[in-house]
Amino acid sequence: MLAKSPQKNTTMENSMEDSLAITAVLENYFKAINEGDVTLLSSTFGKGTLLYGDVKGQPYAKTLEEYLDGVKHRQSPMASGQPFKGEIISIKEINSIAIANVKVKMYAFNYDELLSFHKLNNKWVIVNKMITDVSE
Repeated sequence: MLAKSPQKNTTMENSMEDSLAITAVLENYFKAINEGDVTLLSSTFGKGTLLYGDVKGQPYAKTLEEYLDGVKHRQSPMASGQPFKGEIISIKEINSIAIANVKVKMYAFNYDELLSFHKLNNKWVIVNKMITDVSE
């Protein structure tokens, strides 16, 4: 019987690379929200992204353009001197799609977010954002 030589596990390597790339997008996402940097924030999203959920018990539905306009016209947490915290809870990738569960604490809000990602043109971008405001 012939012994087989070990084969390179590209799936594991790709998964680590993808996880690191998604983490980098999320770090930019948190930084942009905190600083109110709409240019950086828009770079984390794919075209046509939709945002859904509830905030303080009220339905929340926005297009990416509506969301970015709101960020552009509000005072950022950093400028207001208010605390901000973004935390990655989990990331799961499957081929060219992924989902990240994150928490964002800003102003009087504690958001649990599910962010859907798609790898397009070798770049991970958020293609859907689901949020809900929860008590601490």
